Amino acid sequence: MIRISKAILEKHPDWRDKFWQFVRFGVVGTISSAIHYGVYCLVLLVANANISFTAGYAVGFVCNYFLTTFFTFRSKPSSHNAIGFGFSHLINYLLEIGLLNLFLWIGAGELLAPILVMIIVVPINFLILHFVYIYKGRK
Repeated sequence: MIRISKAILEKHPDWRDKFWQFVRFGVVGTISSAIHYGVYCLVLLVANANISFTAGYAVGFVCNYFLTTFFTFRSKPSSHNAIGFGFSHLINYLLEIGLLNLFLWIGAGELLAPILVMIIVVPINFLILHFVYIYKGRK
């Protein structure tokens, strides 16, 4: 098994980099999601789920941009990646707020609904952000 893995990595050295990039994305996503969920729960004490979700999303967005730029994709902030990141997160936010309301409507509850949303959107967000950061390097 190890020989097979080494043979594959020797033929496809970029896979190792992509694997660790995905791991870093997971770490950043976990941190950003925890911040988002923490702010959501705090604001939920005084506001409705949509306002709480939006507040958590906004705080998580700022943290996520810098962590994604510096740590995940080992890049520097630029107008290209800031615009791409912002646009991808606008799409992501609309998807998330729609899913949040769907899960609330079907009775998932205010504490479980955002967790279900994150499970669905994380892989989608990785693909969008991968395009934003990697496409820039190929221009």
